[in-house]
Amino acid sequence: MNRFLLPLAAAGIVAVPAAAQVNADLAAVQRHLASVETMTAAFSQTDRNGQVLTGTLTLKKPGKIRFQYQKGVPLLIVGDGKALTFIDYSVRQVQRWPIGNSPLGVLLDPNRDLSKFAKVVPSPNPAVLSVEAYDAKHPEYGRITLVFQRSASAPAGLLLNGWVALDSQGNRTTIRLTGQKFNAPVSDGTFRWNDPRRQERAG
Repeated sequence: MNRFLLPLAAAGIVAVPAAAQVNADLAAVQRHLASVETMTAAFSQTDRNGQVLTGTLTLKKPGKIRFQYQKGVPLLIVGDGKALTFIDYSVRQVQRWPIGNSPLGVLLDPNRDLSKFAKVVPSPNPAVLSVEAYDAKHPEYGRITLVFQRSASAPAGLLLNGWVALDSQGNRTTIRLTGQKFNAPVSDGTFRWNDPRRQERAG
């Protein structure tokens, strides 16, 4: 596991930032999220059982995201601007829920005010900035911890290295990103998908 996703207190020494620094860090994350209109990256996904899947992530705000898994994995996750859809082509199953009900909503809505539901997580590494987002009024939405690396060449000086999502059932999913590219043109057609249920009815 990469060091930026290790438990933050693993070293036994956690630096506690001053309040002013915490506020500045949260503002920087807000600026980063507001300035990123599109992003593409390779991803590695690890679930609670340690299973690892890889693929390509494409994001376009507001509300659009696509997790295209590696060849041979019959799964697809697509956000079309309104809802997130999980498709399992192996069993022709489709699940759909509002983007705002998902931890990923914080990445996809540039207008959300982080100060109302997010906090900086103390880190022993000054080059790493972690922010946990959690809506106490809706614990069923789960929580997400975004992990950034400070980088002068990235939007608002922050490079999104990945995140850890925890759903309301306690299922933990870790995403690591590499090869991040920001604000290149992305077609809306990227977020279309084939419905396996139509194939079933046609058969």
